[in-house]
Amino acid sequence: MAQHRPHTTVVLAMSADGKIADVTRSPAHFGSKADKAHLEKQIAASDAVLFGAGTLRAYGTTLTVSHPKLLQHRTNMGKSTQPVHIILSRSGNINPENRFFVQQVPHWLITTRSGAVFWENRHEFQEILVLETETGEIDLEAALKHLLAKGIKKIAILGGGTLIASMLDLNLIDEFWLTVCPLILGGTAAPTPVEGRGFLPQLAPKLELVEVQTLEQEVFLHYCIKRSD
Repeated sequence: MAQHRPHTTVVLAMSADGKIADVTRSPAHFGSKADKAHLEKQIAASDAVLFGAGTLRAYGTTLTVSHPKLLQHRTNMGKSTQPVHIILSRSGNINPENRFFVQQVPHWLITTRSGAVFWENRHEFQEILVLETETGEIDLEAALKHLLAKGIKKIAILGGGTLIASMLDLNLIDEFWLTVCPLILGGTAAPTPVEGRGFLPQLAPKLELVEVQTLEQEVFLHYCIKRSD
């Protein structure tokens, strides 16, 4: 783990052709109960969950820790029952009537100065972190450094592809957990785990396969990012 930021793990389910949603970007519910249990386990092992506003708009909610053993383990570790759930949005354009805000989790927002304006003097977010670059984008490196200073040492990143691409570009991802589900979605407009501009082969982040699990018809792939010396 980098000493100046939390350890980060991307956790996603995708179709066999590498899509995390269909062409309409509707909520992806094609994962099995085993995949949902796997996701809950990864969330329970984290201090915070991070995802973009687009992912929140698609699903409307987040996944909370509910399994008694996972809840007990967090308690035994001296942690709160739920990790912090952090939305990252440059514009701050999030519907305050979203069901996410009634879920019993800590709600945080990372945004820009303009994105924070609407949420001032409101109660939906317990913390609003304004971390902006000179170009008006969210300063991801400063955001992770700030989260570490607040005691967050491990983050599960749940999407979307644009956020993950930005973090990969800045070398801010440590691990991937990818569940390959037995269906083909297709579509040139269907989102993938990593969006953005893409990487040329010689500059592409390299992965090291750590673990492979097969459960019924799904394959769980665990990779870590190979760091250059």
